[in-house]
Amino acid sequence: MKIAKPLVAAVLSGLVLAACASAPTVYRAQAGAPNDVGYSEYRLEAGRYRVTFQGGPGAPQAQIADYALLRAAELALRDGYDWFRIADRSTSTAGYDRGPRMSVGGGSASFGRHTSVGVGLGTSFNLGPGPSFAQSIEVVFGKGPTPRDRDTYDAREIVKTIGYGRGRV
Repeated sequence: MKIAKPLVAAVLSGLVLAACASAPTVYRAQAGAPNDVGYSEYRLEAGRYRVTFQGGPGAPQAQIADYALLRAAELALRDGYDWFRIADRSTSTAGYDRGPRMSVGGGSASFGRHTSVGVGLGTSFNLGPGPSFAQSIEVVFGKGPTPRDRDTYDAREIVKTIGYGRGRV
């Protein structure tokens, strides 16, 4: 039975590593379900959109925010605009348990003349990949030179910087 211990240890190690792994967050359109990874947009009026990017579990919040900016820039360029301003933004988090927990329990039982009392202590740890972030931004598009206002971005620069020059428009 000496082989069984290393085999059990290897299987348990594999399970722990699998629990810690997270699926990569890819830049793509959402497949259709509300919690699918990817972007979605809703046209509010001419030159104004609400753009949302839903990240996968464990994806960095900064990456999710960048991907929402990238989609807004792509929409601006597609519709013939040069820049966009963020009019409103929100971030939401789902599916995350914030750290270890501990619980204490107790009980008693009576068996005729005998009584029993028990106390238990339990712990749990979240081995999951982390939270899922979604970033929603409401953007207003504009033409001409990019204003130097706060939360205003040059669409071509965003595509070049975040989109790594792939020209996704």
